[in-house]
Amino acid sequence: MATLIGIAIAFGSLYAMIILEGGHVQSILLPAPMVLVFGATIAVGIAGGTIRDAISAFKALPGAFFGKTTPPQQVIDQVVGLAEKARSSGLLALEQEADNVSDPFLRGALQNIADGTDGDELRILLEDELATATKESRNAAKFFTTLGGYAPTVGIIGTVVSLTHVLENLDTPSTLGPMIAAAFVATLWGLLTANFLWLPIGNRLKRLSDIEVERMTLLLEGALAVQAGSQPRLLGERLRAMVPAAATAKAGKAGKPGKAGKADKSLSEAA
Repeated sequence: MATLIGIAIAFGSLYAMIILEGGHVQSILLPAPMVLVFGATIAVGIAGGTIRDAISAFKALPGAFFGKTTPPQQVIDQVVGLAEKARSSGLLALEQEADNVSDPFLRGALQNIADGTDGDELRILLEDELATATKESRNAAKFFTTLGGYAPTVGIIGTVVSLTHVLENLDTPSTLGPMIAAAFVATLWGLLTANFLWLPIGNRLKRLSDIEVERMTLLLEGALAVQAGSQPRLLGERLRAMVPAAATAKAGKAGKPGKAGKADKSLSEAA
């Protein structure tokens, strides 16, 4: 909800300013500058990369608004549960657990552990998978951040084009005021889209990428520790030490009312 709330408040503040100054929203909703700013900004963004980059970025766009994150404590509890399973039933039991795991990263790690993959080789494999996932998500964030850099300049280009048209009509002074005002709308939309849309979306995707890297890092270290036969309680403490205390505390409080929270709590007590 952070992205939706933030952007809504930003545009709401703009609307309030226009109304308080006695203006009209219609004065900035001009098709010509909006078409130029949106169209040209996206076009030069595509031109600065590859078609595949653009497609991947727009596929990742819904995640900026509706993407969900997994609480670190939930990840830790899951890994600790797997450690207990491996300790009581052996590493081969993790192959059955892998079939019940929806996350492909963790499922692959468990399958490799059950297959007897060497610890060093498994670390290299998981680190490569993590790096690949990070690169793809960072490219999507970079695309929208780049649009935020292009948009203000594209808006200035639109203003210059409009002012050129104004200078062609100096023989009609009565229309100069509205025409000059309309000319600066392009600059407004350039700054508006950069700071209200593209940069927040890019930063949001980057933050989600960072959170996903943290989650995958917990799974990576946890899987390797499970393979090494680490004691579940010590493993849980080690993984919690990798996460800020506020994140695990918040997850614990949020889990109390629901069934999932009770399950996490029982796993923690068992650990």
